[in-house]
Amino acid sequence: MMSNKENRKILDRAENLFYRGDYDEALRMYGILLKECPELEEARIGAILSDIALENDEEAQALFEYYQVLKEEGQEEAERIIEEMISSLDDALEKISDLLEGNFFVRDESVDGISYSDFKELVSQRGGFRRAFEDIMFSTKVVITEKEELLDFLQQLVDNGFNEMAMRYIEGAAVAYPTEERIQDLIEKIKG
Repeated sequence: MMSNKENRKILDRAENLFYRGDYDEALRMYGILLKECPELEEARIGAILSDIALENDEEAQALFEYYQVLKEEGQEEAERIIEEMISSLDDALEKISDLLEGNFFVRDESVDGISYSDFKELVSQRGGFRRAFEDIMFSTKVVITEKEELLDFLQQLVDNGFNEMAMRYIEGAAVAYPTEERIQDLIEKIKG
């Protein structure tokens, strides 16, 4: 059984690894702590955020920093607040996934469809986004695998007058990427 001092030392090391972006090692350190002290909330939250960071480091870093601020301010329910935020993020990502799978573009590379880079080439061949999009929107799916592709696609939808369709995706994307200013800019552009 480790002492509180040893726990703190490992916890500090795990937090430093997380801040440096070494999420695998941070997850391993949090795992060591949880094996010894399964009730240690800080280690549990750190492990969850490290796992999230392996797929989405921007959001995980933002949540981690907010969690640190809550702890520094002495917020007694810091863990519960962060867990609720993680749960909300998970719900939003699930809703986005459901939306994407049911419509013309998807995030899953194993799904049959046209890659976003191939779609961009089609846009070039057809002479514009609107024409290319109208040509394929009912016959195939556009496979979007990265945040930047999604943001570019949403921008193109708005720029080409597909505002209603864009808003459906922007609502989910805004929850999944709450710190992304470009999403807020798109919302303002649609409202204006």
